[in-house]
Amino acid sequence: MPIRKKTNKNPPVLSHEFVIQNHADIVSCVAMVFLLGLMFEVTSKFAVIFITVQYNVTISTNDGPEETAVNHFHHGIKDLATVFFYMLVAIIMHAIIQEYVLDKINRKKHFSKTKHSKFNESGHILLSVRAAVTFENFLSNPVSLWKGYPHTLMPFQMKFFFICQLSYWLHSLPELYFQKTKKEDIPRQLVYISLYLVHIAGAYVLNLNRLGLVLLVLHYFVELLFHVSRLVYFSNENRQMGFTVWAVLFVLARLLTLSLSVLTVGFGLSTAENQGFDLAAGNFNIFFVRITVLSAICCTQAFMMWKFINFQLRRWREHSDAQSLKKKQAPSKGKSKKDKGERAITLGGKNRL
Repeated sequence: MPIRKKTNKNPPVLSHEFVIQNHADIVSCVAMVFLLGLMFEVTSKFAVIFITVQYNVTISTNDGPEETAVNHFHHGIKDLATVFFYMLVAIIMHAIIQEYVLDKINRKKHFSKTKHSKFNESGHILLSVRAAVTFENFLSNPVSLWKGYPHTLMPFQMKFFFICQLSYWLHSLPELYFQKTKKEDIPRQLVYISLYLVHIAGAYVLNLNRLGLVLLVLHYFVELLFHVSRLVYFSNENRQMGFTVWAVLFVLARLLTLSLSVLTVGFGLSTAENQGFDLAAGNFNIFFVRITVLSAICCTQAFMMWKFINFQLRRWREHSDAQSLKKKQAPSKGKSKKDKGERAITLGGKNRL
C-alpha cells in the first residue's frame, strides 16, 4: 500500500529529498512488479523465485497406517532473490509503522531528538515481523543441536525465520539513508547491523541452523525486554525496574550463549563421526571452521559485555552525580532559611529600638 506523506514543499523529482519522502511508494512499485509477474505464465516462473521459499524437498514417512509427506527445505543461491523481495517488504512495513504508529506517538509525547530516535529504534524492533518458530525441544535435548550434523534440511518455519531475519537486517542499511541518520550514529548502527548479518548468515550457510535458532531466540527475548523497558521509561521516567531485570537476564543470556556454543561446536561437533569438509553435502565440520565459529561467538559476547559494563558504569555515575547534587542543594536550602530567620530577628530588634 503506497505511503503518501503530506508536505507543503514539492522537492525536485529524483532529488535526495524526493527519494526520502517517497521511498515507500517507490519500493511498493518495485515489489508490485514481482507480484504482477505471478499473473502471467511467461513471467510466473521467474517471479515465484522472489516470492516463495525455494528448494523444497518432500520426504515420505510411515509413522501411521498411511504414508505422510513432510516438506523440508535446504538453502541455495536462489535464496538471495527471496531475501531481496522480503527486504522490500520490510522497507514498506517500516514506513507504515513509522508514519501511522510511531510518528503519532512522538507528536503526542513531544520527545526530545535523542529520545525520538531511540523511541523509533525500539518501536521498529518491537513491531517488526518475526517468524513464529518452535524450539523443537532443542533446549530440553541439547544433543539434537549437533546430532546428525550437517542439518541441511529445515522445516518451513525455520527456513522462513532465517529468510525474514536476513531481510530485516539488510533493510536496515538503506533505512540509514531514508531515516536521515546522524553521521555520528552511522558507525554504531553499521557495527550493530553487521554483527547480526554475519552471525545469521554464518549459521544459515554453515548448516548450524539449530544452534543459530536457539541463540537468536534467546538473544531476542532479552532484547525485547530491553526495548519494552525503554518504551515504558520514555512514558514515565520513574519506572526503571525493567532495566534491572534486563541487566540480570542479559548476563545470564551471555553465559548461556557461550555454554551452548562451546558445548555444540567445541565438544559435540569435534567428537561427531561425520568429520571433514564436503561442500556438496554441506559438511563444514573441520577444525578451522569450528575454531572460527567459536572465536566469532566469543568475541561478540565479550564485545557485548564490554558495552554493557560501560553502559552500567555510565548510569551509575549519572545516578551518583544526581544524588550528590541533591545533597548539595538540601543544605543550601536549609542555610537560606536560617539566614532569613536571623534577618527577621535582627530587623525585629531594630524596630523595637
